[in-house]
Amino acid sequence: MTAAAEKLELVVTRVLNAPREVVFKAWTDPVQLMQWWGPVHHPAAQIDMDVRPGGRWRNCLRSVEDGSDLWHHGVFREVVPPSLLVFTFVWEEEGERGVENLVTVTFEDLGGKTRLTLRQVPFVSAAERDGHGEGWSSTLDRLELVVGRGP
Repeated sequence: MTAAAEKLELVVTRVLNAPREVVFKAWTDPVQLMQWWGPVHHPAAQIDMDVRPGGRWRNCLRSVEDGSDLWHHGVFREVVPPSLLVFTFVWEEEGERGVENLVTVTFEDLGGKTRLTLRQVPFVSAAERDGHGEGWSSTLDRLELVVGRGP
């Protein structure tokens, strides 16, 4: 991995119209995760999560276009309810998409609302980072529908 690749970081921030305890639970409860995990064109088809430090997760996203599956997995490094999740993320594919990333999600209390900030690093290329950015943006759009959208 080059120094330039290590600097490629994705940062996505959203303010959600729900208390942070509600948003955090949506990230840690597999039943709720099935309602929003994955972009609209690849929603979750299966979710297995053991949300604790050292716990493993593995999820399958299914294409709405052709039914093909995309598997990804990782390990939780930090779980601090209701403010922080840190986990590894790796696609179960060869090449650039198969590089392990670290995802850090913070949940900031805004008095009944939540500022969610997601950071993911490193990426091998700007194209791969931007692809993840599009995926997370669509995924967070779906999360907003589950936890409540403001006026």
